[in-house]
Amino acid sequence: MSKLFSFSGSDNFFPGGSIYPNPKESSLFFSLGHHVDVYFPHHKRSRISPPIVCSGERVEKKNPSIEILPDECLFEIFRRLPGGQERSSCACVSKRWLTLVSNIHRDEINDNNKGGVVSKVEDQDVEGDGYLSRVLEGKKATDVRLAAIAVGTASRGGLGKLSIRGSNSTCGVTNVGLRAISRGCPSLRVLSLWDSSSVGDEGLFEIADGCHQLEKLDLCHCPAITDKSLLAVAKGCPNLKDLTIEGCANIENEGLQALARCCPNLKAISIKDCPLIGDQGIASMLSSASFTLTKIKLQALNITDVSLAVIGHYGRAVTDLSLISLPNVSEKGFWVMGNGHGLQKLKSFAVTSCRGVTDLGLEAVGKGCPNLKQLCLHKCAFLSDKGLVSFAKTASSLESLQLEECHRITQFGFFGSLLNCGAKLKAISLVNCYGIKDLNLGLPSVLPCKSLRSLSIRNCPGFGDASLAALGKLCPQLQHVELSGLHGISDAGLLPLLETREADLVKVNLSGCVNLSDKAVCIMADLHGWTLEMLNLEGCKISDASLVAIAKNCQLLSDLDVSKCAITDSGIAALARSNQIKLQILSMSGCSKVSDKSMPSLRKLGQTLLGLNLQQCKAISSSTVDLFVEQLWRCDILF
Repeated sequence: MSKLFSFSGSDNFFPGGSIYPNPKESSLFFSLGHHVDVYFPHHKRSRISPPIVCSGERVEKKNPSIEILPDECLFEIFRRLPGGQERSSCACVSKRWLTLVSNIHRDEINDNNKGGVVSKVEDQDVEGDGYLSRVLEGKKATDVRLAAIAVGTASRGGLGKLSIRGSNSTCGVTNVGLRAISRGCPSLRVLSLWDSSSVGDEGLFEIADGCHQLEKLDLCHCPAITDKSLLAVAKGCPNLKDLTIEGCANIENEGLQALARCCPNLKAISIKDCPLIGDQGIASMLSSASFTLTKIKLQALNITDVSLAVIGHYGRAVTDLSLISLPNVSEKGFWVMGNGHGLQKLKSFAVTSCRGVTDLGLEAVGKGCPNLKQLCLHKCAFLSDKGLVSFAKTASSLESLQLEECHRITQFGFFGSLLNCGAKLKAISLVNCYGIKDLNLGLPSVLPCKSLRSLSIRNCPGFGDASLAALGKLCPQLQHVELSGLHGISDAGLLPLLETREADLVKVNLSGCVNLSDKAVCIMADLHGWTLEMLNLEGCKISDASLVAIAKNCQLLSDLDVSKCAITDSGIAALARSNQIKLQILSMSGCSKVSDKSMPSLRKLGQTLLGLNLQQCKAISSSTVDLFVEQLWRCDILF
């Protein structure tokens, strides 16, 4: 050992060779190879335990382990590995190694391959959009899994989309997990955090510092996140295009203002149930992103007419606007928004539970939005027939109109909008509107609405045969008809609709129309069977006669629902005997008269079936269903 102590210390590194005359002494160190230099500190010697331990008469030899190395040494080793495959392999050894590898920043990786070791190139497991996607839900959402994702995706095309939904109650996702993602996944473009109460501003700081390509951020019920996070994202992620904030009680106006200033590509915002966000934040965002913001959704916010006025003035690029549950917005706000003449590009407008939607406000919107194509009104209690007809007269570009739970709308408003809409109206939907009454209006002789292709009327108890017959004359080009839950219509009302067609029907839904019988179905199959693709007769008063007509005439039918109907084994046999029909979906739920005798027929139909619903068919035994499952392996069977 004298040579070791006589070392002068003028050079900190000993270049090769052995400093021990006795070869056994050199075994006190781990084998490092003849080409590795060994560093000896000036003032301190490491304590080295001898490899031989004597215990009584037994001699035990200890195997050296790399685990005795401190974290700093392992970190230096890992960052000098030649490729991502090697680092991924090391991360699989233990949680300690996984933590160390996941904390290596891309800038800290030593790419100099001095040892001449070439890493194998892994297959690039890249998805259709060019980036890998990962979703963590519930108990699977932990920091350990995030670290594994950060390491594992680094050499496989990079992580592009990460969604964290919920969190493990004991060891859920925290700022530590997001730090691993920020260091190992600089290509991250989409981040969703839902119900992550343990994630705070520090986690978003890390994302903003390491994921500069972030384009979409979705924060839902993250109470620990404040304006500081949005300020950091605004500075570190200038490519942000889509922002969704929901139920974040500590986010205020300042964060929105920073995003609007620093993110010139911001195109879509959705803000819901954030009590500290008001007119100032919305106004600042709209005014700053006036030429880029195309989609806006505001729900359950404490904003007033001021915000709507700003939207109407600065929304020059807005194409989609959704306003939901805004109790402080009045008629004045909608009127000012429509008269601001800034929504020239607006194409889709949806309003739900806003008491400010009145006749005057809706008419102003129609005048101020000349390119509006789709209007959806839900729970607008103060809108009447007058406002709807006035809007229809001004909205010349309207293609789709949806009314739901607007109880002041009657037959006059419904038919008035059809008569006054422009030549572009293609679809109209009426849902749960209790103001509709079946009246014989005696419509004047006017030009029919030949542009209308789709009609949907659901759960409007006052809609009956008279209204349906009038629709048949007014809309001769209908191809998609949905009349669901209408107890007031019968064969007498449906037949005029079927017989006055200039275009043939393609999709028909008559579910819940309990007064329709075989007569209407047989006539429909005879007149429109060669074009029908989907037919829903759930709950109608039909029998095997309807199935015989369908089997004979409906060659293109692929989806048939006869649930809760009085059909029997004979009707199923009629379908199976047809060589023309190629059903893919067949639903017979609740058909108590269909029994095991239909098994041969169903087996034949099963050659093309992809879905079969046999729920609550009490005459079909479970053993028969088990046999179906074995034989019809391509078909998804519900029982």
